[in-house]
Amino acid sequence: MSRLAGMTRAAALALLVSAPASAAPARLKVVIAGLEKGRLPVAGAFCAPPSLPPAAHDISPAVAWSRGPPGTKSYALIMTDLDVPRDLATLNAPGVVIARSAPRMSFIHWVLVDIPPTITHLAVGEESGGAGRDQHALGRTDHGVRGANVYSGFYPKGSPLAGTRGGYDGPCPPRNDLKAHRYQTRVYALDVETLGLEGEFFGDAALSRMKGHVLALGEATALYGP
Repeated sequence: MSRLAGMTRAAALALLVSAPASAAPARLKVVIAGLEKGRLPVAGAFCAPPSLPPAAHDISPAVAWSRGPPGTKSYALIMTDLDVPRDLATLNAPGVVIARSAPRMSFIHWVLVDIPPTITHLAVGEESGGAGRDQHALGRTDHGVRGANVYSGFYPKGSPLAGTRGGYDGPCPPRNDLKAHRYQTRVYALDVETLGLEGEFFGDAALSRMKGHVLALGEATALYGP
């Protein structure tokens, strides 16, 4: 997340997450597999030690959830870093230490909508293939429609990582942050087959389209960082 400081405040605030309005939805049980004492392994991180080859990290974790209530026609999944420092100028700034108490905001790392109602599990790596690859493809897969994540537009033109990135891109908390970041994975059971989203769309658009359609939701949270 070392280049977040280059984002405009307006762009950053546009990625803030708010839960969709829903009248007392039922609960889903959500499980993130492969955690190490509640933490995402380094294989799930976007930023990893240089000793790890690109294909050995930024691997999406396996996620499973309980079946939605009657009337469930699709699922949506959104993973959010809840603890991005609000002052982007402090990220990896020389001589600066970000306190655990520093104000925080949320960035979305993974958006998948229109998941068929027959699917209640995503296998490890199903939404990724390693941080060194070119940008992920947006759009329809056999397990849902990928939205764009926070790394879209993050890298300069000419970088192999530049452009819109869909699917999963994992943690990259600032090196100078004392707080372990919480990565919240929420799964929503919806009463519509599709949210009607195409092309480049972000988590805020998905959350907006979900309003009034959430039958059930659940979440699981993993840590990454110091």
